[in-house]
Amino acid sequence: MAALDGERLPTLESERARLRWLTLADAPSLFAIFSDPEVMRFWSTLPLAKLDEAEAMVEQIQAGFHAHRFYQWGIARKVDDAVIGTVSLYQVNQANRRAELGFALARAHWGQGWAREAVGAAIAFAFSEPLDLARLEADVDPDNHASLRLLERWGFQREGYMRERWRVGGGVQDSVMLGLLRREWP
Repeated sequence: MAALDGERLPTLESERARLRWLTLADAPSLFAIFSDPEVMRFWSTLPLAKLDEAEAMVEQIQAGFHAHRFYQWGIARKVDDAVIGTVSLYQVNQANRRAELGFALARAHWGQGWAREAVGAAIAFAFSEPLDLARLEADVDPDNHASLRLLERWGFQREGYMRERWRVGGGVQDSVMLGLLRREWP
């Protein structure tokens, strides 16, 4: 496994996808994903409204990597390197050997196994050197059945229900908290 002290995140491979470093050239793709109200329906933030917000997102992703607290890859199709989503390890806590996992996928690619591949690659990275984490967590809206099923297929277990955890755009959202221990990972 590649070290995390370089200038970029290591590239991770799955069957059809390449999890890779995001650059400003990817901002239009990120904007298309994160401005879609259906993609953002279960997120704890509102959809992006302007392209410069996606550019700022790329800068924040890169800064988070350099601070060793946030690792977010673009999910790129191997056939054309087009970014169709992201997968993240964030709230990385090396002292307690844990992090949170998150992912988003362009609506046109839902239900085709892309998120499953990307999440699997991110879990493998999290539980291997150099991170060597012992626990991953996920915070999922209880109405996001597809994400809950995907995480449970990877071995995540429901550990709690947090009522009225997020306030987004005038609405209130609950959260299901899930956890996966390294020793439980298939």
